[in-house]
Amino acid sequence: MEALLLGTGLLLGAYVLVYYNLVKAPPCGGIGNLRGRTAVVTGANSGIGKMTALELARRGARVVLACRSRERGEAAAFDLRQESGNNEVIFMALDLASLASVRAFATAFLSSEPRLDILIHNAGISSCGRTREAFNLLLRVNHIGPFLLTHLLLPCLKACAPSRVVVVASAAHCRGRLDFKRLDRPVVGWRQELRAYADTKLANVLFARELANQLEGTGITCYAAHPGPVNSELFLRHVPGWLRPLLRPLAWLVLRAPKGGAQTPLYCALQEGIEPLSGRYFANCHVEEVPPAARDDRAAHRLWEASKRLAGLGPGEDAEPDEDSQSEDSGAPSSLSTPYPEEPTVSQPYPSPQSSPDLSKVTHRIQAKVEPETQLS
Repeated sequence: MEALLLGTGLLLGAYVLVYYNLVKAPPCGGIGNLRGRTAVVTGANSGIGKMTALELARRGARVVLACRSRERGEAAAFDLRQESGNNEVIFMALDLASLASVRAFATAFLSSEPRLDILIHNAGISSCGRTREAFNLLLRVNHIGPFLLTHLLLPCLKACAPSRVVVVASAAHCRGRLDFKRLDRPVVGWRQELRAYADTKLANVLFARELANQLEGTGITCYAAHPGPVNSELFLRHVPGWLRPLLRPLAWLVLRAPKGGAQTPLYCALQEGIEPLSGRYFANCHVEEVPPAARDDRAAHRLWEASKRLAGLGPGEDAEPDEDSQSEDSGAPSSLSTPYPEEPTVSQPYPSPQSSPDLSKVTHRIQAKVEPETQLS
């Protein structure tokens, strides 16, 4: 009996150490009142993104949930309005796997929203599932889509400076290795998916670094944020059904809740005084050093140029998009997509704030031709 009690005590002690050192997330502080400011959070219908959007809404921000599924996005917007008491939470359709959808989102946003203060790239995938595309789907959703969206929204971010861009990354970037000759090659099999996921997380860190360099002096600051080990849909989405009941209790014990995972992205979006750390990587609400591959400025610039090509950006679209440029996949809808009408779906039951910079010239320059997308059965 004594041995059993001793063993139990040791296990509990070990769990307490693990919980307080690895699982429990430090709370985010930062700006308390966000009234009059607008934030976009991608993938905000569940998990970390939803908790991030909830905290922003509680602080008074106008929050746009940029999600692929209209049904889930509308439901999340309703939940967040109820829970936060903030009626300025809306849904707008965005499928990061489709460059046409990204351009359509930017056009709709700039024509309906007068400002953008915070852009949080939270959406991501860890596996292709049963989807088969002619391109690297993980790279498209986790990096190229956010890269293009940032470029298209830069005029609005600049007009509202000081503003911030937060890219939700991962410690998996330490295992990443970018092969620029095979960057957009399709991924097949779970081993390739594991490698490709780590590669996209490395791309996230390098993107935040190069974006900070490109935008130095504009008033826009950029950060890569690691949410920590989180018990979210991303963790269990591709686990076989028979294994999920076994993993759920373990995940509950050793992984953070989505609210905990949202703390570092929120810190990067809201904490005052971290502007000199633009381009850096944050975890547990403080800056962390990254391995050499993740601070290679030459690789970061090379990725920037490759990303421009893969995103269909022309030479004149570095700072502002050009109306003549065509997206790479404008005629090839993604099989991840839900159907889109001629204009992207926008849930906006409440009017936008009226005090704003004049963006009529900006919105005029971003005109995207959107092909109706089809849903594969």
